[in-house]
Amino acid sequence: MRRLAVLLLALAGVLGAGLALPEPAAAQRGPRLITDLSQSRIDIEYTFAGADILLFGAIDRASSLRNRQLDLVVVVRGPSYPLTVRKKERVAGVWLNTRSVRFQTAPSYYALSSTRPVSELVDEKTAAIYEFGIKNLHFSPASTERSAKEIQEFQQGLVELRQRRGLYVEDPTGVRVVEGVLFRARTRLPGDAPVGEYTASVFLVSGGDVIATTSVPLTVGKTGFEQVVYNFAVNHGLAYGLLAVVIALASGWGVAAIMKR
Repeated sequence: MRRLAVLLLALAGVLGAGLALPEPAAAQRGPRLITDLSQSRIDIEYTFAGADILLFGAIDRASSLRNRQLDLVVVVRGPSYPLTVRKKERVAGVWLNTRSVRFQTAPSYYALSSTRPVSELVDEKTAAIYEFGIKNLHFSPASTERSAKEIQEFQQGLVELRQRRGLYVEDPTGVRVVEGVLFRARTRLPGDAPVGEYTASVFLVSGGDVIATTSVPLTVGKTGFEQVVYNFAVNHGLAYGLLAVVIALASGWGVAAIMKR
């Protein structure tokens, strides 16, 4: 609520200043987006089952756009990492990884919300440039020995897997605009969301063109004991692996001793 109050005060100041401008200066000034998040950090604990990301803001219209329809596209992206996708096939009665394709950039999380379906807002070229929609994500395959058809098959498999996990989502009517000025969008972060630095971007669209954009950062990180374990696993991989083996052996020995008694 405090963030929202600050945003409304800032909007009032901006609009008040805009009304005081001479008409030629107001006409030259382009539209602006004022955006913020309900929380800039999400902490993941052992009880974490997901969280809602609430993005809200306001449109500071230019005088030349007051009578034009404006639409919004909101994109929340997680960090991108290289990723190898493998396909399992049955060989001699055993399931084995037989083929694989490596992608250079695969977003770990992607959520799009808009006032209307993207196909009604921009053409296919613009949607591809700004990566509006899951089908327009740039994965940059690194495998050269695979055909274009095989790469497309692996990419589609990756997308479907992450859609089932709630990591890739689209909501074509998820952005609500009030009085043509205030807007808000809500996105769900699943319980197994990857940690890292996220970006929430807002795009203002009019007449098939993106005329303004802004971004705000979002940090998703572990806290407490989970953070200690995560940092240890990342910074001391070998020691973490050996410790995991020791714990597994000790657990097995303990269960066996109890069963004997």
